[in-house]
Amino acid sequence: MAERALLATRKGLFELTRQGDGWEPGRPHFPGDPVSAVLHDARDGTLYAALNLGHFGAKLHRRDAGSDAWTEVAVPVYPPKPEGLDDPLDWSLKQIWTLAAGGPDQPGVLWAGTLPGGLFRSADRGASWQLVESLWHAPERTQWFGGGYDTPGIHSICVDPRDSNSVLVAVSCGGTWLTTDGGATWQLRTKGMAARYMPPELAEQGAVQDPHRVVRCAGVPDVLWCQHHNGIWRSRDNAATWEEIAAPLSTFGFAVAVHPQDGDTAWFVPAVADQQRVPVEAALAVNRTSDGGASFVTQRHGLPQQHCYDLVYRHCLAIAADGRSLLMASTTGGVWFSGDSGEHWHALAARFPLVYYATFVDN
Repeated sequence: MAERALLATRKGLFELTRQGDGWEPGRPHFPGDPVSAVLHDARDGTLYAALNLGHFGAKLHRRDAGSDAWTEVAVPVYPPKPEGLDDPLDWSLKQIWTLAAGGPDQPGVLWAGTLPGGLFRSADRGASWQLVESLWHAPERTQWFGGGYDTPGIHSICVDPRDSNSVLVAVSCGGTWLTTDGGATWQLRTKGMAARYMPPELAEQGAVQDPHRVVRCAGVPDVLWCQHHNGIWRSRDNAATWEEIAAPLSTFGFAVAVHPQDGDTAWFVPAVADQQRVPVEAALAVNRTSDGGASFVTQRHGLPQQHCYDLVYRHCLAIAADGRSLLMASTTGGVWFSGDSGEHWHALAARFPLVYYATFVDN
């Protein structure tokens, strides 16, 4: 059972420690600063925190295992945009939206997904970064556009535990992309998805899909789950094809978690689409499937069921390595823990700032 967890919030990074059946937050790291992403690298115990300091730009800090000190490291840097290029995007880093560790056979390798849509790779624990130019220069990138943000962004990075050179990334709005050669080449993998905000004749176009979040089952790596802007999709063939899944209350939302060993078990947090973005009937709920989406159980025990307007962002539903412990956090600072696969939820007493990212520290 996980003993620590991390919350990246609008006003600092909080480290939670288990105390009996509850969780206690320590004093925040980077108090007052927006922390857009956090990563615990289980390969060596290092923590990484990405900050979004507005006028002062994006920053990245690293804390080595056993240390209390944070060290500022490099951030991804975009190359100058060629003169005369027909590209409306500003080629400069707006935000580090997600961080992911490379495979166990790639010590020091990190991946960063950013706004405005660039994927970066580091081979030296964040001391330097290189833009993955093969994806950035893909012809389809000209079709990408912003969803919740004004510019496209990469928010999901799924490294295949069987092969560290096989990585799937998801873009809002730009579809899901797979490399099997470490980033040298990429394939757009969205067959079966539908973007119903587009004209009907363009709804199945791959590079305009808006996958809100994609997660991979570590124990069954060919299984991927996607919470899309227009529904829930599942792949059983490493994103070669996707099948749409029906669910109760609503199939709109942002967050998804998959059991680390059981690809048939996944959790979603339904919300009201599209402009409202609040829980259905102002009552927070979690939908869990244990049979690959054939059926769902709606879980409410311990969650607020009246006057609740908490939205759970895409990185705010975390599952621990034990497959039973779940952590959920919201835009209004609510945080809930479940130790029994979501059957019962327990609210943390503390009220936090808006939460961007939640994760367990699995040793």
